[in-house]
Amino acid sequence: MIKITFLGTGTSQGIPVIGSTHPVCLSTNSKDKRLRSSVLIEAENLSFTIDCGPDFRQQMLKAECERLDGILFTHEHADHTAGIDDIRPYFFKQGDIPVFASARVIESLKKRFGYIFNSENKYPGAPSVRIREIDKRSSFQLDVLKITPIEVMHNRLSVFGYRIGNFAYLTDVKTIASEEMEKLNDLDVLVLNCLRIESHPTHINLDEALEIIDELKPKKTYFTHISHYLGFHDEVEAKLPDNVFLAYDTLQVTSN
Repeated sequence: MIKITFLGTGTSQGIPVIGSTHPVCLSTNSKDKRLRSSVLIEAENLSFTIDCGPDFRQQMLKAECERLDGILFTHEHADHTAGIDDIRPYFFKQGDIPVFASARVIESLKKRFGYIFNSENKYPGAPSVRIREIDKRSSFQLDVLKITPIEVMHNRLSVFGYRIGNFAYLTDVKTIASEEMEKLNDLDVLVLNCLRIESHPTHINLDEALEIIDELKPKKTYFTHISHYLGFHDEVEAKLPDNVFLAYDTLQVTSN
């Protein structure tokens, strides 16, 4: 059994968007306030995240997470990586923090966060990581957990989702190849991005997300990476199929 905590469920700008007067951005419902997308996964004695965006510090304080056993990166965009400096308290307690990512994402992180990823002339106080390069062809182990990368396309950019047992987390999806869809059969819980009502060039919209759900038929689906253009949380969720929900920040679910 794994426990999944939604640390953030918003798109790259979060909700509310800075300076926006859109009605959803002005909502007083806490479920309409969304930090950048990430999840904390806890199983056995493990605690790890998928991505660490710019809200990472705030998210981990709220989750009261005392240990970080790894970070699984989906891709290199800032809303999924910009919080990596805030792994420092975990590094000071635990030593090097394992990070799992594709070769392309690792190279991007080395360029942008050289003081973390380069071992020469290390700045005192900077965190250090233990790099684990992964690819879509092979599952890998994080302690006792088997994790399977799922390649999805974010327009023309390859992004990794992850399957752990009967749980899968997919974000920044626009298309999924048939061979990757086959890795997603028989899910208890699917987490899937759902940006807005209107079509978008790099993210699936609501209709496209429901089509994927109809094909995969997971027992439950939770939408994440949501923009204010999708609408008010309570109004949108009331119109969804019975087994489909909008995730919200701090929501916790379990899966086998």
